[in-house]
Amino acid sequence: MLRASFLFSFLFLLLSNHSFSQKKDQLSVQIDSLIKVTEPKFNGVVVISKKGKTVYSKAQGFADFEKKTALTIDSEFEIMSNTRQITAVLILKEVEKGRIDLKSPIKKYLPYLTQPWADSVTVHQLLNHSHGITDLQKPLLFKPGTDFKYGNLSYGLLGQIIAFTAKKSYSEVANALFKKLQMKNTFCYSQNENKNLVSGYLNTNNTFKKVEKSIITPESVASNGIISTVNDLAIWNNNLHKGKILKPESYQLMIHYNIKAQHNVFGKEKQGYGYGLRIVDKETPKYRGHTGLGDGFSSVNLYFPKSDVSLIILENQTNENSDLLYNAEIKIKNILLKSDVLN
Repeated sequence: MLRASFLFSFLFLLLSNHSFSQKKDQLSVQIDSLIKVTEPKFNGVVVISKKGKTVYSKAQGFADFEKKTALTIDSEFEIMSNTRQITAVLILKEVEKGRIDLKSPIKKYLPYLTQPWADSVTVHQLLNHSHGITDLQKPLLFKPGTDFKYGNLSYGLLGQIIAFTAKKSYSEVANALFKKLQMKNTFCYSQNENKNLVSGYLNTNNTFKKVEKSIITPESVASNGIISTVNDLAIWNNNLHKGKILKPESYQLMIHYNIKAQHNVFGKEKQGYGYGLRIVDKETPKYRGHTGLGDGFSSVNLYFPKSDVSLIILENQTNENSDLLYNAEIKIKNILLKSDVLN
């Protein structure tokens, strides 16, 4: 009887593994086919992981078009605005240490600010883009907390707040966390330390022009200045979304929202915006994540909590036609949404 029970269990496990392997193969074939024929050309790296294990990975195209250097799975990309979820985490870690109060006005942490609104805009409002700041020298666009306006400035200010409360530079704090998480190919942009960074390109009708000057500045690093790889971002997701970086109550603050905004990668309807994460929770499957764009780079990092699946796509080309931005990324996401991998 015991032997029969063991045999049944073994066969069940074998069939289950075979079934999952078939699902992986089907997904691989569909994405492989898509990125070979999609227009504009896909030039980047894709990783899909489930429960910490890689389900799909592919590098296609060039790290340098002039030299015809091929991309690899470990190629380093600027992730641009995907930096913001990292900055949000660093803010929340300062909150956990009692150094930051999210409801406090930013003047408390940035005493050099002389603008009247520095006494009314809160750290929370910087995190979810409800602050109304468009320029340090201009009045607010709206009363803080009443509307949403996406931009680069607020996360640059958050980086300065981290430096003020931690008494270390933003880059020092961020790089220390990457080292702790063993994200060995992730670091803050610096003009002297980018030797393995791939080149970014502007795509005009599949003609690629290298972007020579970066928009990343020392003041904007906390907003758009992280360099990483698909596998390192999978490590990030595996730690962030499974409670290995933040306390549960801190993570809940990150994914809670009281404001909504629209982005094409997340659909035609407005979705929640938390702290450096867009939150899709009114449809099935639920997921959260962010995008990044600039310097000839685009990035998408999505996480599906029910199935513990990450979809990470990094490209080193952006299209001059704004209607074609994230074109392949949206199609890959739609293939994943229809697949059994999310079950």
